[in-house]
Amino acid sequence: MILVVDVGTSSVRAAIVDEQARVVHEVVEPALPSSPAPGLVEFDPRQLATAALDTAGAVLDATAAPVEAVGIANQRGSTVVWDRATGEPVGPGLGWQDLRTIGRCLELRSNGLRCAPNVSATKVEYLLDHFDHGRERDLCFGTVDTWIVWTLTRGALHVTDASNAAVSGLMESDGSGWSDDALDTLRIPKAMLPRIVDSTGVVGEAVVLPGAPPIAGIAGDQQASLLGQGGVHTGDAKITFGTGGMLDLVLGPERPPFESRGVAGTFPIICRRVGGRITWGLEAIMLSAGTNVEWLRDDLRVIASAAESHEVAAQCADTGDVWFVPALLGLGTPQWDYGARGTLLGLTRGSGRPELVRAVLEGIAHRGADLVDAAEADSGIAIPRLRIDGGMSANPTFVQALADATERPIEVAPVLEATTLGAAFLAGLAVGTWPDDDAVAGAVQPRTRIDPHRKLDRERWREACRRAARWIPDLSAVDF
Repeated sequence: MILVVDVGTSSVRAAIVDEQARVVHEVVEPALPSSPAPGLVEFDPRQLATAALDTAGAVLDATAAPVEAVGIANQRGSTVVWDRATGEPVGPGLGWQDLRTIGRCLELRSNGLRCAPNVSATKVEYLLDHFDHGRERDLCFGTVDTWIVWTLTRGALHVTDASNAAVSGLMESDGSGWSDDALDTLRIPKAMLPRIVDSTGVVGEAVVLPGAPPIAGIAGDQQASLLGQGGVHTGDAKITFGTGGMLDLVLGPERPPFESRGVAGTFPIICRRVGGRITWGLEAIMLSAGTNVEWLRDDLRVIASAAESHEVAAQCADTGDVWFVPALLGLGTPQWDYGARGTLLGLTRGSGRPELVRAVLEGIAHRGADLVDAAEADSGIAIPRLRIDGGMSANPTFVQALADATERPIEVAPVLEATTLGAAFLAGLAVGTWPDDDAVAGAVQPRTRIDPHRKLDRERWREACRRAARWIPDLSAVDF
C-alpha cells in the first residue's frame, strides 16, 4: 500500500493506493486560499500542514494494511518561507495565482531575467524584502512539496524534487541545479534553498506517521497527473481539465532546444528525475477551462450544476453556428494574449440555451485541440491519442467534442484526479511495488475511450479567436 498526500490549490487529499493502482480509501479536506485584495492569493502554511497530517492520519486509521511508502504531489509555484530553527512561517504563503509581483517580473525581463508571476522566484524575493530585508535570518524557502516533507519529517529534511524546482524560476535551464544568476539578481541566499532530489527514490522517513514510512516520491501536480495516466513513453500526452487546462507531453532525455518558450507557445518541463536522469517534456496551458462552466452556473445561472451542462448541451445536435471563445482570463498557448476576452459569436433569434451551453463546451474542446497542435509543433512529435482527467473529463458531451476537435481518440482516466495515482507510482517505483515504467503503463486502464465521429470547423474556430484577440491592448502587450 502507498500513502499519497496531494496538496492542491483548494483542498488537501490523502489516499491509500494498492498494488493494482486502485484508490482504496481517500479523505479530502478543503483548504481554500484567501484573497485579501484583487490579484492577491495567500494561504496559511500551518493550515496546509495540519490538513496534511489530519487527512493522512484519517486514511491510515481507516486501513489496516501497512504503508510501504509515501508519495507527495502538490500545487506548483506556491511559496513558503519559514524560520529554520522554529519551523514557523515568516509570513503568509503566496499562492501560484498571486499577481503582486507582476510589475517586478516585467522589470526583470527588461534586465534579461525572464520569469512569470506564477512561479516562486519573485515571491521569495517579496517575502524576504518584507520579513528579512537584510537577508540576515536563517530562513528556509520551499514550494508546497518542500513544506509538507519538512512537516512529515519534523524538520529533518529540506528538499524538493526536480519537477518542482524546474518551475520555480530559480533553476538552471538545463536542470543541473540552482541558478546563481537568478539568486544574485533577486538577493536570495543559496543557503535557504532546498536540496534538489529525484522524483522517485527514498529521501527519508515520515517520522510523524505511524511506522515512519519512507518518503519515496515527489512531483508537481501536472507531472504526477501525466504519470498517473501512464505517461512514460515519448509521445504520451495528457490534458487535465480543471479550472484551467494543462497539457503535458513526454519527450525523453533531450531538453527542448528553446530556452523558455517555443514558437507555438509551449514550455519545457521536467517530467521527473530518476537516478539523476531527467525525462523532459513540454507543457501547454489553457488559462480557463472549467471556469467557463462555472460562469454559466454561478454568474449567468443558465445551468444549476456543472453536470447539467452535458444534459442541456445534449438537447441540440450542434451549436447552430454559435461560437464561444473561452478567454475569460485571456488566451494562453499558443497565443499568450492576456488582453483577449471571452467572445460569443453567431447568435440569432433561434439560438437557445442548449446552443449556448454546447458552444461553451465546444469552445473549451477547441482550446484543447489548440494545445495539442502547439505541443506537436514545438516538439515535432505526433500525439496519436490523448489522455484526460480532471472534473470536465466526466462530461460526455465535452469529451466527444474534444475527440472531434482533435481528430484523435480520447482516453479518460480511471480516476477523476490522476495526480493521486502518479504520486503513488513515483513512490511505488522506489520500493518495488511496480518494477518499472512498463508496469506503471500497464497498470493504468482508461475508464472509457471516445473516438471522433464528426469533424469540427477548425478554420471557423481560428476566425473566432481572431475576433477575441487584443480586446484590451495594454494587457495584450504584456508578456513574460
